Amino acid sequence: MNRFLKILLPIGILVGSVTVAVLLARSGKPPETRERTAAALLVEVVRPEPSSGNFRVGAQGTVTPRIETSLVPEVSGKVVWLDDTLVAGGFFAAGQPLLRIEDSDYRTALAAAQAELAAARATLSDEQARSDAAREDFRRLYGDSRRPNELILRLPQVERARASVQAAEAAVARARRDLERTELSLPFDGMVRSRSVDLGQYVNVGSTLGIAFSTRQAEIRLPLAQDDLAFLDTPAAGPSDRSATLPVTLIAKVAGHEVTREARIVRSEGVVDRATRLTYLVAELDDPYGLNSDAAAIPIGSFVEAIIQGRDSSNLITLPVAALHNRNQVYLANAEDQLEILEVEIVRTTTREVYIRDQLGPDPRVIVTAIPAPIPGLPLNVRELGGNQARLRVLPADELAATTTADGGSAP
Repeated sequence: MNRFLKILLPIGILVGSVTVAVLLARSGKPPETRERTAAALLVEVVRPEPSSGNFRVGAQGTVTPRIETSLVPEVSGKVVWLDDTLVAGGFFAAGQPLLRIEDSDYRTALAAAQAELAAARATLSDEQARSDAAREDFRRLYGDSRRPNELILRLPQVERARASVQAAEAAVARARRDLERTELSLPFDGMVRSRSVDLGQYVNVGSTLGIAFSTRQAEIRLPLAQDDLAFLDTPAAGPSDRSATLPVTLIAKVAGHEVTREARIVRSEGVVDRATRLTYLVAELDDPYGLNSDAAAIPIGSFVEAIIQGRDSSNLITLPVAALHNRNQVYLANAEDQLEILEVEIVRTTTREVYIRDQLGPDPRVIVTAIPAPIPGLPLNVRELGGNQARLRVLPADELAATTTADGGSAP
């Protein structure tokens, strides 16, 4: 009996539980159902800015001297004096003596040439007197009825003596120049890059004693892509035309500080590089070391960022580059916070900005957030950003210096 109870009792409990559950289910109300609604996508938007002023085209380059020359003696001899400025980094003025070569031999040569000149002049005076005497003797003998020939008047001897005087004068001038050349100077204000001579050293004509460059002006070669040149009124190749220059702002890091200087594009080199397909414009910077003004120095050899002022960009709209999708599409948030997709006409693209024709309508809100599957009418949860915030989202701060355009050039 106990055995049957152990078997039937669990079965009964199970059957009873199922019956109660079924009865409760039949007597209860069905659960409420809710309509499924699409979640709004969180996006960030900016207000487009009308472009004003001029296009800005960016490039990079290195500051180089406009005039650089080697210090080369024109006479030979032993170096007996060096100026204190004749050291690497030393500044000097135009015409300032930088070194002297021993001049005793050249003084002696000048004295000898002057003596030869005096002798030649004495000979010329003697021959001229002989010629005058022969002319007078001939006149006494023959009167004015006959004319003496050149041999009688000793004219060849006079011409030979005159030529000797001219040769002696040339020898004196040459000896004087050689004496002056024992003192070496340059015809411009400048700075010494290097020196390769010292006191007591014997130097020969044509040997290099150092290198110096002018501090009056410097140049920067700026490579630009052909697409960037379309936004510039580029000066012609060849000699500088001061009436056709482009303003350019140079930015450099000097001793840990950012230095900004104004310069000008003075010419194009007029050749497209075969390897890079770039064209070089040349910027000219006055007084790079700030010696004659209060301007901050940008030393020769400095790497600079250049922002060139281009053509007028009015009547265009400026957007951060993050606002451009699928090459020529812009996403808009309409008045009902829904997605709209608009194709635009792009005038210029840089790594930070896009210039487009004004096709966006009144008071547009442009989306700068990437949307994986854009569908017109998609509900949006809109958050508005300022223009600067949107630009910083495009490039981190440490990458803003490396501004190379998508078309191969560079941009501010």
